[in-house]
Amino acid sequence: MSNPGVDALSSDLTVYAARLVRLVRRAHAPSAGTRVLSILDETGPLGITALAQVDRCSQPTMTGQVRQLVELGWVTKAPHPEDARSSLVDLTDAGRAELRRIRRLSAALVSERLARTDLTADDLATAVAVLQAVLEPTPPTTPEGLS
Repeated sequence: MSNPGVDALSSDLTVYAARLVRLVRRAHAPSAGTRVLSILDETGPLGITALAQVDRCSQPTMTGQVRQLVELGWVTKAPHPEDARSSLVDLTDAGRAELRRIRRLSAALVSERLARTDLTADDLATAVAVLQAVLEPTPPTTPEGLS
């Protein structure tokens, strides 16, 4: 059952979360490679095809991004243990350091903006908790009567 107040606030949450991401991207001009680093940080090593699917891009586009990241020393490509025709992409220590640097810049930008408001640390903690809850994977549901 739908709740108009919750639906409206849910829509606002989506809009403002997207705007925040765009603000951070404009301020730091992170590359598409930053998304790949972030995906690998979240998921662990992945093949090129899986990375492309998660990032919603083509396999050739992802291949090019991974090639650049390998050249920068931010990821490695190793033979896939289960499929010799493909490879696994993983973060390097340098890639993790770059991701931490970008996240520090993003945090500084948000902190600076928050300092101009009367929001409290509790308000920020609530916002973070809401986003975490929304982003948590939902467990599969079992049809009623089955267990």
